Amino acid sequence: MKKYVITFGIIAGVIVSAMMVYSITSCYNSLDFDGSEIIGYSSMIIAFSFIFVAIKNYRDKNNAGIISFGKAFRIGLFITLVASTIYVLVWVIYFYNFVPDFMDKYTAHTIQQAKESGLSATKLKDQTAQITKMSEMYKNPLFVVLFTYMEIMPVGLIISLIAALILKRNTSKVVAT
Repeated sequence: MKKYVITFGIIAGVIVSAMMVYSITSCYNSLDFDGSEIIGYSSMIIAFSFIFVAIKNYRDKNNAGIISFGKAFRIGLFITLVASTIYVLVWVIYFYNFVPDFMDKYTAHTIQQAKESGLSATKLKDQTAQITKMSEMYKNPLFVVLFTYMEIMPVGLIISLIAALILKRNTSKVVAT
């Protein structure tokens, strides 16, 4: 199981990190953040699709076609942890070394969008305060790490749950010849 977790965790981590760096670089340089969430979460889904591959390979090649829900979910969970940790490490290195003013630009863009959306003065003030508060929290490296884990972990956990439900098998399928 360890081999599958490490191998597929690294593959998923590299994919999602590469797409994140590409997406952030594009947004940062063009100051156009619209659609970046779609690209980011789509790349997470693509990267975490390797959870299905890992569970199926483990079940069929190492476990005689049998795997419990719990074992399948653990494989997915550990792959999620490996991939998420790679993602967080890449983001922290990239953020602090290449785009240290990213949150300032993102905050300014988000506040500008809120102003252009036609929100009432009260709602605009509330949203601006919330965005500013998050930007202030992001100045603490602990919050950078926590927010980044909170961004990616739920996606991996949901995909792990779905994969475990789909791929669990309590008896081996015998193929008649």
